Formats: sequence, C-alpha cells, structure tokens
Amino acid sequence: MALTATIFTFEIDLADVDRGVYESLTLKVAQHPSETEDYLLTRVLAYCLEYREGIAFSKGLSEPDEPPVVVRDLTGALMSWIEIGNPDAARLHKASKASPRVVIYTHKDPAQLKRAVAGERVHKLETIEVHAVDRQLLADLAQRLERRMKMGVTRTDGELYIAVDSDSLGGALQHHSLSTAS
Repeated sequence: MALTATIFTFEIDLADVDRGVYESLTLKVAQHPSETEDYLLTRVLAYCLEYREGIAFSKGLSEPDEPPVVVRDLTGALMSWIEIGNPDAARLHKASKASPRVVIYTHKDPAQLKRAVAGERVHKLETIEVHAVDRQLLADLAQRLERRMKMGVTRTDGELYIAVDSDSLGGALQHHSLSTAS
C-alpha cells in the first residue's frame, strides 16, 4: 500500500518588515511521506519570505523538474525558481538557465551546499541567493507542528520571529554566496 501525503493548513499573519509585505495567508500544504518536517517548514517559510503576486507551490516530488516554490508573472513566465535544502549543481545549473532569479532556502549547513557546487558548472552561480534558516528555530517550530496551525511570521533586520500559540520563537536568516570569490 502506497503512503499518502499529509495535508497541513497554515494560517499565517505575515509581517515582512524588510520588504514591506504584510499579508494574511492560508496555505494548504501537502507533506510527501519522504519529506522531513524541517524541509516542510522551510518550504512554508520560503513561501512567506518570497510572497508576491504569482507565487505558488509546485506539485512537489511528483514533478521533479519543477522547483518546490515558483513565482510566475501574469503571462505565466517564470520569474523566480525557489529551491529548498541543498540542491545539486546540475539542478542549480538548470534553474539558472530557466529563471532570471534563483533562490535557495536551506535548513542544512550552507557550507555543504557550497562544497557540493565548488568546481561544478553552474550557470550564473554568483547570482544565486542562499538563505539559511536557523536550525534551532526550525527544531523548535517542528516540536509545535500540527496539522492545523496559526502562526505569526515576522522578518525584520534579517531576523525571523515566529509566534505559535503563546510561544515566540526567533532566529537568524543568514545570507550566503555560492561563489568561490566570497
């Protein structure tokens, strides 16, 4: 018998002070059986932190050629390819050729990602944005994960603050470069 996805509903009050984005979001997110909680939560946070008109989750692991999160303009043209975790160099090369903007939100050690792409052929490697979500913040949030959650997500001065029930969690959102010159 095949395992099925678990559906989560997130009601999120987003206050992205750094970008001037303030929205109330309701997200229904399917977690594939092979997807970790850290990956799921990083995917949800990436959606929030990249929120703009045209953003969407892909069909997930059933569509391996699609990014986990995508932004398209009104014509359907790809504007942002948003990866989660530590994608390999070939996937980043493909993403950079397909999209004018590639962003990675990682819940893993960004040094591993940098080592994995070092010396590999990746189109416009120096333009790929990498954001590392604080691992302790994700661990704390994973402990509170429920199928139906209400959260407040705030980004200000590069810091993330997440309110869940009466708890306030916080951590850094660190920016990294994959370029060997950095």
